[in-house]
Amino acid sequence: MPLADRDGSTAPPPAGRRSPARRRGASPPSGGTVTQALPRALVDELRDVIGPDHVVDDPDRLLVYESDALTTYRHLPRAMLLPADTDEVSRVLDALHRHRVPFVPRGAGTGLSGGALAVDGAVVVGTARMDRILSLDAANRVARVQPGVVNARLGEAALREGLHYAPDPSSQSACTLGGNVAENSGGPHCLKYGVTTRWVSGLTVVLPGGEVVELGGAHRESPGYDLVGLFVGSEGCFGIATEIEVRLVPPPAAARAVLAVFDDLESAGRAVTAIMADGLLPAALEIVDGATIRAVEASVYAAGYPEDAEAALVVEFDGTEAGLDGEADRAAELCLEAGASEVRRARDENERLALWKGRKKAFGAMGRIAPDLLVQDATVPRTRLPGVLARIAEIPKLFIAQVNGHALGGGLEMALACDLRFGADEGYVLGLPEVTLGLLPGNGGTQRLPRLIGPALAKELIFTGRRIDAEEAKGMGLVNRVVGQGEALLVDGGDPKAVDVLFEIARQIGGGIRREEIGQDGGEERQEHPLGAVRLEREGEHLGEALGHRQLGVPVRRRAAKESRPAEDLGAGPQRDEDRVPRRGGQRRSEGGE
Repeated sequence: MPLADRDGSTAPPPAGRRSPARRRGASPPSGGTVTQALPRALVDELRDVIGPDHVVDDPDRLLVYESDALTTYRHLPRAMLLPADTDEVSRVLDALHRHRVPFVPRGAGTGLSGGALAVDGAVVVGTARMDRILSLDAANRVARVQPGVVNARLGEAALREGLHYAPDPSSQSACTLGGNVAENSGGPHCLKYGVTTRWVSGLTVVLPGGEVVELGGAHRESPGYDLVGLFVGSEGCFGIATEIEVRLVPPPAAARAVLAVFDDLESAGRAVTAIMADGLLPAALEIVDGATIRAVEASVYAAGYPEDAEAALVVEFDGTEAGLDGEADRAAELCLEAGASEVRRARDENERLALWKGRKKAFGAMGRIAPDLLVQDATVPRTRLPGVLARIAEIPKLFIAQVNGHALGGGLEMALACDLRFGADEGYVLGLPEVTLGLLPGNGGTQRLPRLIGPALAKELIFTGRRIDAEEAKGMGLVNRVVGQGEALLVDGGDPKAVDVLFEIARQIGGGIRREEIGQDGGEERQEHPLGAVRLEREGEHLGEALGHRQLGVPVRRRAAKESRPAEDLGAGPQRDEDRVPRRGGQRRSEGGE
């Protein structure tokens, strides 16, 4: 039976992080479920049905199947089963049903919903061997395929017959039709063409107990409920589709792609609202934010997006030649009115495809930056899109400094700029030795340090340049945790302790804790330092250089500080109340926290 028959839910629970031992397959899967071996009688029966090479139960080989592309969540399956056709799937599900073992279907593993996770001791039933295009009827514009056929491969086969399969998920070069059906996949062009359910006309489905049923089909207008529509998007809860019949259409005769560049996300959102309100119907309308632009342009998927842009909007119209230029020009005009700094049109088909390659490969480009990328869908009314995008852009980031060695001078100032600091128990040295050369700590160091550990301790470190180890730093409140070298570094493929804590915090923030409510210096506004204070740091440094005497350097800076602000508060520099840095223990709340 499928997983949802047991617990009524397909949503994956938080899975935590993997230890180095876990990556070697030596410890239990994340989520706390111990993977037990399948009964020997069941394993023998499954091997008789699909062949011994297609029953995978070795823990090391199963690591490949512990997650889909949403790698934040991981569960090791009890086995991976790879049947080759409808009959084998039927016999496999019948055996699992009799032994009361839950199963989860899996396509190519490109999904981002956790739909292929084998939670609660499930086995995975993969469709990779069922990869044939069974028929392509150009006259009736239908194709019948097995679930393991890759989306792009079907598109190429249809194009050779002068036809087009419209759904185009970003992962279409790897994702399969079975996964598309299970997830009701869309893609950039679903704005005009719709999602997968619009294109599926019939299914052969194996139910959880092994029964085979036919749903819909080109020559069967079945009365009653739309069971095809019910099955598409069910994530395998109702069974496994072993044959899929899809509709095909003639490809568009022409297309026009426009790229609009913006200085902020909110303006791009306004352009989207304006285009749709004007009555235009683009085939696709996609925003790419600045961080994604820079990730794409630094990768092999570079599309020619301006790297200094904070947002780009890709707009495409397709259909007959007549009228396309007018629609593209009108969209460009609306983008300029919304605040676009630049609008340009793809000059040829290669440029158009490059624009979409950059958008579709953005997830892979992000993977170069971090192995764990959490992607979620959100539904927002178009009229509220600009405000939502503006709010997202304002969300501050949380930073943890994992210091494994010396953090002196600029290194300490960088660590001070982070929200949390972890220090290794060996080899960790911290201090501001530049003061012994008559140089004042810069980069906001004199502003953050007293607010973090208090003015008295801050003065001691700043005036003496004394170096301290991790334990002393923790006693001062300068370091949050002291961890062993094994926890501080990437050892045997494991994660540093800071990464584990970061995920723990991320889960709490996801539950409603606002970052600006965590600690006295959280939030973007509180990280900003008065210009007067930063200017004083610069002037102090220049005075020291001008005097050319290391013994006079620090007193000069102290005198300058006393003349411009209270001596008991090294962190305060401005004269205006609205610019004043909050003192330790009596901070003013930022606007975002009220």
